[in-house]
Amino acid sequence: MATSAAGTGRSNEDFAGAVPGAVVLLDGAGIPGSESICSHGVAWYTHRLGGALLGMLSRGDGRDVAEILAAAIEEIAEDHRDTCDISDVNSPQAIVAVVRAYRGRLDHLLLGDSFLVLDQVHDGPRVLTDERELAAVRACTAPLSGIPEGTPEFDRLWASCVAALRARRNRPGGYWIAKDDPRVAGEAVTGSVALSELNGVALLSNGASRVLEPYGLTDWPGVLELLRAEGPREVLRRVRQAETHPDAPPADDATVTHWVID
Repeated sequence: MATSAAGTGRSNEDFAGAVPGAVVLLDGAGIPGSESICSHGVAWYTHRLGGALLGMLSRGDGRDVAEILAAAIEEIAEDHRDTCDISDVNSPQAIVAVVRAYRGRLDHLLLGDSFLVLDQVHDGPRVLTDERELAAVRACTAPLSGIPEGTPEFDRLWASCVAALRARRNRPGGYWIAKDDPRVAGEAVTGSVALSELNGVALLSNGASRVLEPYGLTDWPGVLELLRAEGPREVLRRVRQAETHPDAPPADDATVTHWVID
């Protein structure tokens, strides 16, 4: 696995870790100005939640993955409930991806827009993500089409979009992310596949997936080929290189894990 902060001197709000039979990847959602709400910050949250998940997964007891996530969210919420306003919409939060091998199957959980790539033995890559946040973003940004950035009209519509997205977070009909309420774990995208059907599995944070969109440097079969040949660091290197272009969007934390299944 490999991870890279968005810039020198910046905290990496992504987290990745593994224990025998399980891998987790978290992509922290940084909200500007949230320090007054919670002094711990997003990086603290992702690392604590990721550590709690790994601790529970290491027991190897086959407990439902969504139940494990719910318990981890509750544990970290209790850790800073008395010092932070964790119910505030801007308090620390994270996208979560988990894969766990148990009794001949690979179980997965996705909460938010990280990507799971199943390297199938017979059918090539199968790519899974939680598309609900992306759908919400597309809906609220549609009115911005054709309006020049930096104009008062663009700024007004963008502010309205941001407010609308926050209002739909962790609400029915909106999208879901790990934060303070363990019940969101029940909204995660989950599934299972026989380990015998897989050569391996990869997890990519939103920042790492930029190697495909918007940069168009490869496709999903190409991602798997790159991981097999050169490993996760090469994916991140190509993303960072693409970010040097003057028209590239602002850099994001980026993380990739690759698990070869024997």
